[in-house]
Amino acid sequence: MTPTALEASAPRSTDFRVIGLVGAAHFVSHVFILVLPPVFPFVRAEFGVSYTELGFVVATFNIISALLQTPAGFLVDRSSARTVLVGGLLLGAASLAAAAAAPVFLLLGLAFAFLGLANTVYHPANYSLLSNRVSPGRVGQAFSIHIFAGFIGTAITPATMVMLATALGWRGAFAVAALLGVAVASAILAFGAPLAGREAARAKASGADIPSAGDWRILATAPVLLNLVLFMLIASFAVGMQNYGIVALEALWGASLTLSTTAITVHLMFSAFAVLAGGWLASRTDRHDMVALIGLLVAGIALLPIAFVDLGATLLIALMAVSGFFNGVMQPSRDMIVRAVTPPGAFGRVFGFVTTGFNLGGVLAPPAFGYMMDAGSPASVIVGTAICSLAAIPVVLISVARRRQSGRAVTES
Repeated sequence: MTPTALEASAPRSTDFRVIGLVGAAHFVSHVFILVLPPVFPFVRAEFGVSYTELGFVVATFNIISALLQTPAGFLVDRSSARTVLVGGLLLGAASLAAAAAAPVFLLLGLAFAFLGLANTVYHPANYSLLSNRVSPGRVGQAFSIHIFAGFIGTAITPATMVMLATALGWRGAFAVAALLGVAVASAILAFGAPLAGREAARAKASGADIPSAGDWRILATAPVLLNLVLFMLIASFAVGMQNYGIVALEALWGASLTLSTTAITVHLMFSAFAVLAGGWLASRTDRHDMVALIGLLVAGIALLPIAFVDLGATLLIALMAVSGFFNGVMQPSRDMIVRAVTPPGAFGRVFGFVTTGFNLGGVLAPPAFGYMMDAGSPASVIVGTAICSLAAIPVVLISVARRRQSGRAVTES
């Protein structure tokens, strides 16, 4: 099921307005995800709570996001993705404002539960808008800029929140983050005319045969389920690097904290900027499966020598850079693979569902890697991270094979 072009190619300026506004919303979503952990010490000191209690607040945010993201995708398909996105931004801003004003810890936790609800709209609304409103030849670049904007939000939020909390207190830091959400929502309302309209109506106007707004069956098809697994494995790879890479390198070869941190930082930076190269590549080839396969293969294999040989600083950082680069390059093609199995009018629910794999990976991978570290096997963390990338290869192969088989069946009938 290859999505048809829902309209003629839009002018370049219109495309980049859509990409810029949606990218800004994705940037805000990653800021909102990370506003609390950097200010844990400030909040803990004021309310006298434990890190475990703070962890429950973060867990509640993620559980609500995971459970309700797919229903949010159905809402996007039934209505206007722009309206849903603006609503999510404003709800997120209001939740952070409420958290900033919370007189007791319980109310702060409730505010973050609503922030988790707001977080459900971003992936389904963003991917629906990019798939429907950007010219087909620029969708790959659109996906890459979208991913890059999220990476930048992740990169700058911890240090920024600490600086704001130091200057304004944690409540002031939350208020500033809330204003960011209001600003982007206002920009979408003011300049987002190309984002307006109901998604289902646009798909029907194109003459496409779209599933009904309440049809869940598309989510149970093999290609969609396989892409859910793909996203889960990619998220698990990220967890291995981001959460456990530094401690694993320190324990494995006695690397200094500075070297371990530098190696992981290089990995993440190369991954972030390689996403932009991956978008350029995704816009110039239809073989998104090959791009994804090569990226997953090299990203995984580059890590394996690190687990078994003390390579020294230079080679360690070089292999981390290679792994990060190829991990980044394949990500826009990953999104194009999902788009290719999604019928017009169902982008919200399908992307909402498959990106739940990020949440699943975030829940399942940390305890597994943590157990490996507790068992005194840091090499297993590096190998396990590599296996997550390599295990995604057959998932892509099967997914693409099923899509082609389905396409042949339609042609023959």
